Amino acid sequence: MSHLEKSGTFTLGDRTVKRLGYGAMQLAGKGVFGPPKDHNEAIAVLREAVESGVDHIDTSDFYGPHVTNQIIREALHPYRDDLVIVTKIGATRGADASWNPAFSKEALTQAIHDNLKNLGLDVVEVVNLRAMFDVHGPAEGSLEEPLTVLADLQRQGLVNHVGLSNVTPKQVADGRKITQIVCVQNQYNLAHREDDAFIDQLAAEGTAYVPFFPLGGFSPLQSSTLSDVAARIGATPLQVALAWLLQRAPNILLIPGTSSRGHLRENLAVADLVLPADAILELDGIAGDKAA
Repeated sequence: MSHLEKSGTFTLGDRTVKRLGYGAMQLAGKGVFGPPKDHNEAIAVLREAVESGVDHIDTSDFYGPHVTNQIIREALHPYRDDLVIVTKIGATRGADASWNPAFSKEALTQAIHDNLKNLGLDVVEVVNLRAMFDVHGPAEGSLEEPLTVLADLQRQGLVNHVGLSNVTPKQVADGRKITQIVCVQNQYNLAHREDDAFIDQLAAEGTAYVPFFPLGGFSPLQSSTLSDVAARIGATPLQVALAWLLQRAPNILLIPGTSSRGHLRENLAVADLVLPADAILELDGIAGDKAA
């Protein structure tokens, strides 16, 4: 039995996964573009993650592009039966590393086939459609056309389950008229808590919520309160930030990413970290004073 089971489990589609997983974005080069600085370390990180009990890996073929999926295939194929790989479509990368919307039927269909090829799969377990109405956060706009395309690919047997990323509650509700939505992937962390009510709603509905940038992303979380709590309980600030997320709601699945085995071990050790009630109260206040 893996110690990661201490983090709990939750349903993702028709699979049950441990709530502490791994995000592959950082396996690509700087700016999530091009090859990694250390290819061998990237392979080693993936293998250690799975050997440590990780059974949920989040990726996308536009990371690199193609880089992270090809590394995942090299490191882990043929995949363990209990490993759930979740990918994301809805964008492409420009030659200048820009992130560009790709919502046409042709682009979405090509993205699914690229993911299948580069991952070495016949079917993708979960595909998140990333809304691109605003690259920096959720914004209203109709997802009916791209979701209809994705639902058709699902009927063809290329996709098992569908999720949404960078979306509003209305977009999820509208999306459920087209196909089942098994997860929502939005930015959320100690300091970025606009989705508080949304998370609780999804938890009541039994839908997984997967926060991206759980540690702040390209601007790592920095808070004297976070540092003080971490020092008091003998953990790193980023471990405390992850532990807070695990204790925030039972439907939260974590996918912290790293390109280093040392950092991976620090992240996975969070499964053993339980924050006391007084620490949680202190941490809850960070969103109201991001300069704390």
